[in-house]
Amino acid sequence: MAEISLTKTRMILRKALAKGREMGLKPLSVVVLDAGGHVKGFEREDGAAPGRFAIAHGKAYGAVMLGMAGTAQMARAEQQPYFMAAVNGVYGGQVIPVPGGVLVRDKRGAVIGAVGVTGDTSDNDAVAAMAGIAAAGLVGEI
Repeated sequence: MAEISLTKTRMILRKALAKGREMGLKPLSVVVLDAGGHVKGFEREDGAAPGRFAIAHGKAYGAVMLGMAGTAQMARAEQQPYFMAAVNGVYGGQVIPVPGGVLVRDKRGAVIGAVGVTGDTSDNDAVAAMAGIAAAGLVGEI
C-alpha cells in the first residue's frame, strides 16, 4: 500500500506555507495525515492562532475518513445537513466540512492521505494545500 513518506510530508508542509507567504495570506497552519487519519506532520506559522491545529486536522480528517474532499463535504452538508451532523457525531466532532481539507492520491489514484490547511479563507487554504501536494509529486483533490 502506498503512503505519504516523511520526505513528502515535509515537502507538503514547506511548500504549502511558502505558497501562503507568496500569496500574502494570513499565517497558516498545515497538517498532513496518512490514509488511516494519523498525523504525519504539522506546522503552524509564527502569528497563527494556537487553536489552528484542531481546525487543520478536522479539515483533513473529514477528507480522509469520508474519502471526500472539503469542497464536496461542504456541498453535502448544505444538501444533507442531518447526514453530516450524524457523520460528525460518529467521528467525535472532529470533521470540519469546508474547503482546505484536500484528499491526497498517488499517481494511480489511490487515497494515501489528506492535507488540512487553515488560517486564511477556506478557498485560499485549499490553494496552499494543493501547492504543497503538487510539489511533492502527488495528486490533490479539493
